[in-house]
Amino acid sequence: QVQLVESGGGSVQAGGSLRLSCAPSGYTYRRYCMGWFRQTPGKEREGVAAIPSGGTSTYYAEYVKGRFIISRDNAKNTLYLQMDSLKPEDTAMYYCAAAPCGGSWYSSPLTQYQYNYWGQGAQVIVSS
Repeated sequence: QVQLVESGGGSVQAGGSLRLSCAPSGYTYRRYCMGWFRQTPGKEREGVAAIPSGGTSTYYAEYVKGRFIISRDNAKNTLYLQMDSLKPEDTAMYYCAAAPCGGSWYSSPLTQYQYNYWGQGAQVIVSS
């Protein structure tokens, strides 16, 4: 059974930092491309960052470039999202997701429909 479990969410003041972790199980993690998404009530889920199976490249949404860093440790089966210089507009439920790596993933790595497996989410609240 595939499971992705996020942790590390919480409340922080604007300008602060948080690090999210995602612990997948039930599939061969190192073979999958991974992504972080976020969603606020009433809005579509949006891509934040993505990383291929080997971690050789990274992809970011414009609104987090320079502030967030996605990384993965295949030996520890863990995905991370380091979030710095947080803004109130970063407040959202954050989800990690897994997708088969392939040509279509590389053409649009921040598109949620590429992803097969999803975690339950971790809440991030940034106060001004």
